[in-house]
Amino acid sequence: MTVNYAKTIVILRSKLNLSQEEFGKLVGASLASVSRWERGEFEPTKIVKIRIDELLKENSIEVVED
Repeated sequence: MTVNYAKTIVILRSKLNLSQEEFGKLVGASLASVSRWERGEFEPTKIVKIRIDELLKENSIEVVED
């Protein structure tokens, strides 16, 4: 399974009603990093991916696959 983090983060932020800045604070990243992830320029670090997975599970949100 290959996770599409760009789409997953957009959906997760939307469902949690968070700005990019708020989401960044939640996962320990900068606003610029979140923006780059959502544009598909970069992927989150392994630690941030773990935190995203936790947030998905806590909120019963499905992962978006490629």
